Amino acid sequence: MTEQGVRWTAEQVLALAPDVASRKAGAKLGGAGPWSQTGGSASGAVWGWCKGSGSTPYRTVVDLTGPAYTCSCPSRKFPCKHALGLLLLWAAEGFGEPAEAPEWASAWLTERAARAGRARQGPAPGAADPEAARRRGERRAARIGAGVSELEQRLADLLRGGLAGQEHAGYSLWEETAARMVDAQAPGLAARVRELGTIPTSGPGWPGRMLEECALLHLLDRAWLGVGELPGPLAATVRTRIGVTATAEGDAVRDRWLVLAQYDTVSPDGRLTTRRIWLRGAVSGRAALVLDFGPPGRPPALALPVGLALDAEARFRPGSAGLRADLGERFAAPSPWPRAPAGISTGAALDAYGTALREDPWLDSWPVVLGPVVPIPGERGWQLADAEGTSALPVTTAQGRSRSGLWQLAALSGGGPVTVFGECGHRGFTPLTAWAEGSSEPVALN
Repeated sequence: MTEQGVRWTAEQVLALAPDVASRKAGAKLGGAGPWSQTGGSASGAVWGWCKGSGSTPYRTVVDLTGPAYTCSCPSRKFPCKHALGLLLLWAAEGFGEPAEAPEWASAWLTERAARAGRARQGPAPGAADPEAARRRGERRAARIGAGVSELEQRLADLLRGGLAGQEHAGYSLWEETAARMVDAQAPGLAARVRELGTIPTSGPGWPGRMLEECALLHLLDRAWLGVGELPGPLAATVRTRIGVTATAEGDAVRDRWLVLAQYDTVSPDGRLTTRRIWLRGAVSGRAALVLDFGPPGRPPALALPVGLALDAEARFRPGSAGLRADLGERFAAPSPWPRAPAGISTGAALDAYGTALREDPWLDSWPVVLGPVVPIPGERGWQLADAEGTSALPVTTAQGRSRSGLWQLAALSGGGPVTVFGECGHRGFTPLTAWAEGSSEPVALN
């Protein structure tokens, strides 16, 4: 079957929508009525004209290997409603035999391929000045060191005065401290400081959580001050946690990457949306975390619907327990994966998280597929128990997500075993995606 013929489900298409309004508008354009000149290529592109309110139809092209989109409409959303409508029409009906793209579509596809080729080649030899880069690195390290020392003093003052007053102290002082970390070119520290400032209003038990975060911040500060004496992998992790961006110079792994989950979180100040996409290699079994970011008012551009698999190269960054990766060349359009991923027991999940903590003590969680497990209610909340009932994990809720996902999971299970992907951490297991027994259709948990 050609790549253009391996169609997605409607839900996988709508998962690309940047917001609810786009989802609804795109669904209205998912029928054949407004469309003409539709077609698709064997290389994984679809195109069409969509009739709008004006005399000239909008010309829409989607490169399925991205996915990436272009449209002649004035919308600033990606994908726009026309791209969603075109994909929905393709998912429902297909566009017949593969064809050559018309000139108006092929021009964009050709330029996109050329840009991808230039990106893979990287900068021209000699374009970077190693000595200048070294000096910049030294200056930044000095600024970070000064910021770390200032943060250590702030933590010492906090603990000397006690945590009791923090509930009424307000967030402004922490925001000021975070701004100082930004000035010190340590954005990772700034993010952790902002999270620390939100803890006093996070509900019962906040003093314990705040003390825990202070300890982790202190550990990170001390690790930075002695980073030159740390083993290479741990030093890379410390730099990543501080916010010194690492290039994707680690392992390059080509695999069929199954999209296990995708969700967004918003920074405490509302300025940045972070999209987390979890992948697992079908051959390597390796987990990969791909991050994308959206500025205020715009969602992240990268979207990969859960349940699709893409033949692509992932290049892993140093540090972060070997999870953080950037997607490189993609060799085919994503296509639905025919089965649920294989799962492990709850005990094995805890062992995997514990092993990962040795590489990254600041790791909040570890990606795990559990199965078969059964969701069960208890006095202290929901748990996921192994099907044989030997052990269980408490269920938690991810940042910015409602508890409705727990009821989705319970309804999907109906008291029977399910396969669940999520993040296993020191507070329990956060379910993100589930598969009913014997089903290949993933259910994204809200």
